Amino acid sequence: MVTAFVLIDAEPARVAALAEEVAAVEGVAEAYSVAGHADIVAVVRVRQLEELAQVVTGRLHSLAGVTDTRTLVAFQSYSRKDVEAMWELGA
Repeated sequence: MVTAFVLIDAEPARVAALAEEVAAVEGVAEAYSVAGHADIVAVVRVRQLEELAQVVTGRLHSLAGVTDTRTLVAFQSYSRKDVEAMWELGA
């Protein structure tokens, strides 16, 4: 499983509607409108790296109002949920 965080810059008038459109894209697990260096953050989960390219360049970039993206590929998850699950394996 490949997890990536896609930071999306958008036309200001399209942020709210675009966030909903991003959330509906196949491969996007979650989408958030945010403050800071991006307007929307999409959490993408796919089986293979090649699929990530399809989601970002083929699907997200084709949405009206997307002006730029930056993709961060996750190497390892350190969420509390994952740590707790690891400890339960030995119980």
